[in-house]
Amino acid sequence: MATTVVDMKDSFASENDLLAAKLKEQFREQDVFVVNILGTAGAGKTTFLIELLEALRPRRSYVIEGDIASNIDTDTLRRLGIDAYQINTGGTCHLNAAMVGGILERMRIEGPALLAIENIGNLICPVEYDIGENVRLVVSSVPEGSDKPYKYPAVFQTAGAVVITKTDLIPYVDFDVDNFTKGVRSLNPAAPIFQVTRKEEAGFAPVADWLRARVREIYPTKGIA
Repeated sequence: MATTVVDMKDSFASENDLLAAKLKEQFREQDVFVVNILGTAGAGKTTFLIELLEALRPRRSYVIEGDIASNIDTDTLRRLGIDAYQINTGGTCHLNAAMVGGILERMRIEGPALLAIENIGNLICPVEYDIGENVRLVVSSVPEGSDKPYKYPAVFQTAGAVVITKTDLIPYVDFDVDNFTKGVRSLNPAAPIFQVTRKEEAGFAPVADWLRARVREIYPTKGIA
């Protein structure tokens, strides 16, 4: 008897791509610009997001937080007055288009607006799943080391921009900025690389300016950010 092999990974990816395309159309109709934030657990994604929104000051903003469990980060954002919503995957190591579509049914998004989605904390699984975003921001912290572009090339290849966080720790840990930059550039010559630390709030302004320019490329007259 002949054996039929079905590649479930390709099947799931195709289904996700179809759902992501529908999300992109929905976001376009609503005048919503979507940022997908990727990085490891502990890279400082939530802190970066808070500072970015403060620097960007969009007309309206919404946040979707992705975690395996808990709503700690969502509660933190809500205490700051940020309109945040939680997705708990229960073990799945990434967000996908179906999860985002599901939470959108509970949200009342009014455009023009910025929607930031903080993905699950790792540099592997989320890379393969389009969730309807306009741009990906990859966050990598100084304590993680400067070898991340060499160990996890796919996430840096797909990045719209790369952000090095916790740069105030550079004098105290083994982090080679030139080595990190060389690794990123070998994979992604175009993506800007930003260095930020919460110790210096002005450092987030260049990231906000870059993102504002990306928003204007898609929504030149909407005044989202």
